[in-house]
Amino acid sequence: KELRRIADVAEKYNVPMVKITGSQRIDLLGVKKADLPQIWADLGMPSGQAYTKGVRMVKTCVGTDFCRFGVQDSTKAGVELERRLEHLYTPHKLKMGAVGCPRNCAEATVKDIGLVGQEGSWQVVVGGAAGKKVRKADLLITVESTEEALQAATLFFQYYRENANYLERTYDFVERKGIENVRRDTVYAPLATQQGLRERLRKSKRISRDAWLEGDAPRHPTQFVQIEPLEKVQA
Repeated sequence: KELRRIADVAEKYNVPMVKITGSQRIDLLGVKKADLPQIWADLGMPSGQAYTKGVRMVKTCVGTDFCRFGVQDSTKAGVELERRLEHLYTPHKLKMGAVGCPRNCAEATVKDIGLVGQEGSWQVVVGGAAGKKVRKADLLITVESTEEALQAATLFFQYYRENANYLERTYDFVERKGIENVRRDTVYAPLATQQGLRERLRKSKRISRDAWLEGDAPRHPTQFVQIEPLEKVQA
């Protein structure tokens, strides 16, 4: 149904290009600014978070359902990780991945936060990068259950939010702090410290919202008005 709505919107608004991105999102490229509020209303779904300094996405492989190599349900884990962290702001953009086996088809080991499925366990890795600077993520912890992996990932997430400098990516943050110190302050921290991180994350999550919902009530009447080029106005 969602794919059908996207196709209908692309036809209705003459979208020049529809593209599946490397992060497994669907881009509608070249739309008119003035059409954005109505496009989002017609789609009736959250935005892909492809903007601002915050959570971008969780890229996953197909996991155990459709791959003979999968040993963990990475799709379910990725959906739940994104649900817990979507719409939250961070010092810099933050990308995540979850893979069902060490073959790493969704590139979790070069993400800011990655969940790597193993036989009977998950590896939680942090501080990876795949841009101009390629960096393999450091192992934060190995745990048995999916819930433990999600808890470890969210602990690091909030710790990064509170301790990183503005515009500092996780790979620079982890190198600056040192992975041993990161472990000590998160997954091996006293229970009270962990509870504090989780509670502050819950408070942030409670007040978070999809920024594109402003389309229903713009901050200013001209917020989504298409700006004409100056030379066209003068003509």
